[in-house]
Amino acid sequence: MNIFKEIHKLPHFKNAVITIGSFDGVHTGHQKILSRLTQLADEIQGESVVITFYPHPRNVVDAPRNDISVLNTLEEKLDLLKKNGIQNVVVVPFSFEFSQQSPREYIEKFIISNFNPSYIVIGYDHKFGLHRSGDITLFKEYESTGTFKVIEIPSYEIEDITISSTKVRKALLEGDIQEATDFLGYPYILTGKVIHGDKLGTMLGYPTANLQIDEKDKLIPSEGVYAVSIEIEQARFDGMMYIGRRPSVSEKNKINIEINIFDFNQNIYEKTIKISILKFLRNDIKFESLDDLKTQLQQDEQHAQNAIKEIQPIVEKKAKITIAILNYNGVELLESYLPMIGYSSSNYDLDIVLIDNKSSDLSVDFVQEWYPEVKVVELSKNYGFAEGYNKGLKNVNTPYTVIINSDVLVTENWLDPIIERMDVDFNIGIIQPKIKSVEHKDHFEYAGAAGGFIDSVGYPFCRGRIFDAVEKDEGQYDQEQEIFWASGACMVVRTKLFKDLGGFDGGFFAHQEEIDHCWKIKKAGYQIKCLPSVVVYHLGGGTLEYYNPKKDFLNFRNNLYLLAKNESLMSLLWIIPLKLILDGIAGIKFLLENKPKSTLAIIRAHMSFYIHLPLLVERRNHEFHWIRKAQKGTSNTRGRFKGSIVWKYFVERKTKYSELNF
Repeated sequence: MNIFKEIHKLPHFKNAVITIGSFDGVHTGHQKILSRLTQLADEIQGESVVITFYPHPRNVVDAPRNDISVLNTLEEKLDLLKKNGIQNVVVVPFSFEFSQQSPREYIEKFIISNFNPSYIVIGYDHKFGLHRSGDITLFKEYESTGTFKVIEIPSYEIEDITISSTKVRKALLEGDIQEATDFLGYPYILTGKVIHGDKLGTMLGYPTANLQIDEKDKLIPSEGVYAVSIEIEQARFDGMMYIGRRPSVSEKNKINIEINIFDFNQNIYEKTIKISILKFLRNDIKFESLDDLKTQLQQDEQHAQNAIKEIQPIVEKKAKITIAILNYNGVELLESYLPMIGYSSSNYDLDIVLIDNKSSDLSVDFVQEWYPEVKVVELSKNYGFAEGYNKGLKNVNTPYTVIINSDVLVTENWLDPIIERMDVDFNIGIIQPKIKSVEHKDHFEYAGAAGGFIDSVGYPFCRGRIFDAVEKDEGQYDQEQEIFWASGACMVVRTKLFKDLGGFDGGFFAHQEEIDHCWKIKKAGYQIKCLPSVVVYHLGGGTLEYYNPKKDFLNFRNNLYLLAKNESLMSLLWIIPLKLILDGIAGIKFLLENKPKSTLAIIRAHMSFYIHLPLLVERRNHEFHWIRKAQKGTSNTRGRFKGSIVWKYFVERKTKYSELNF
């Protein structure tokens, strides 16, 4: 992390995504904002920049009327910001003169001149400039001129931040360490230098490190004895800490902070140590004699050791699976299907991520209010299926990722057999469950059915669905089988393999990008399977109805993209002319069915393909290198139908997969 403390020496930030604030405590409320900041910076390939102030503005502008005790020293704050993945922190020396800038001066001479941000992530109630007279409305004036874009942090999040800060301070002053820890998301920290004391602890058999905290505004918790963890030069030790005025041995009214480190005898004078406060043990007491004090210290040590064993930070279980749901204006679908996805999918530890493609409905608000355990990745615009998933999955590192539509109804523990199968067979790159219809539960669903295949000319079809003919599920396809492609409505992928192969091709936007990705996996020598013993139900057309000219355009165009990127060059010499004829016939069929917009969509699809052909060749070359690096075996063509599904369906009237001769 880069730290800048001199405004006139700032570098030129690339596509800066900035936020501004004191960030005192860097607690769970702040962490949500920082997560949004880093995600947005990743999304636009920019830099995250936190602008913070030192000293705290209230201790400059309001002093001495309204001094505030800070939860972090500057160094503690910087360390916490680094742990939250921030790339750049600018520490602005806050002075009375700085506070006298007019709001427009603040924006133009401070923000734009120094940072030239692409985005500003800011609270709805953010005030700035002379007499705090500037607000988010003024920022949005500049947004309307194209200077930068504003991401407004909603009121409930700002209120959470304010409430959290207040509650942390209150809890610490009352000795409620557990509540403070819950709001902070980590144990409260005291950092300081070890100084010489009067050696009384050594005389009693409990030598202490006397802590000097240089930050005069740092909040010191209530007086008493605590169980603590001590960090010394990156090594950790257990101990107990006393905060108080030493009433048993001193008349001085001075707060002392003394730490007894268990099983430790090194000289650490003048060294800086960090104390993490784990539990409050007892209030400060005045003892009648040193013997009574020593007896109490023995009890304190035992209580501290017991407490540390009980509350020793549990090693966080690493999730094995990430369920990733892409969403665009799907609040009604989320209300219907998210409960089952979250609570019934697996016995394995899993994370759930909602990737939101800049919804204009209440999708994000709904999930954040009712499902706070779901991580929400808010994208700055609608990237479509392919690039939406690529950007949303950038920080996902679980072994497996579930790509699932928001309109899929899952069954109990449906993921477990799939994960168990992939755990024992590393040749499998993707598994798809059997996908049936929500509305007609005894039928397969159009988008995937019992696994996808592709014919010699690139037309996709499924076990259970050829073109518009969807079969009734009578158990005819219940055997596990290798397929050519898995449905983007619901499939489980190996996360590393997905990323090693470049994820989905964002040029597809939507439709057949999963076939393109599966083809890459097959060329790298992996298998793709359907496990029909696992069943999920798909609404279908929940995000874009099946019979839609836009969908026709994407399907015809993307099918040409698919072939140009993956088929052999020799085969393309005859496939592309044949596709032109077959797609022309389809266009005539649409005209006869009184669907002129669909015919026009086919013409537009071919024009788009020819225009973008140079870019497709460039992408093909990039992916060739990715495939070579991920290569597990020879190219796998199983699931490729050597004949023409168009001929079989329209001429021979073969409408079922079981009627084909594979």
